Amino acid sequence: MSGPITIAKVAAASAASGIETFASFLAYLSISLGILNLLPIPMLDGGHLVYYCIEMIRGRPVSEKVQAVGLRLGMAVLFTLMGVAIFNDLMRL
Repeated sequence: MSGPITIAKVAAASAASGIETFASFLAYLSISLGILNLLPIPMLDGGHLVYYCIEMIRGRPVSEKVQAVGLRLGMAVLFTLMGVAIFNDLMRL
């Protein structure tokens, strides 16, 4: 798992290798972010899709209280992931 420091280093190295390598890196990064966004974490789009599926099955929307708890859990998960990524970057320096 890499954070912004490693992403910047890899972007610089790929840009030095040429435009084709840099474009490939940008495509890879974009696809990775898209897949990450589809994880079933309530704060992300994948979490909203889970809520929509639950609503389709139950026939009524998920309560706002459940959505609020999901939002807090999702934020905790994302902040933890970001913290681990930045920690890994700092350990590689």
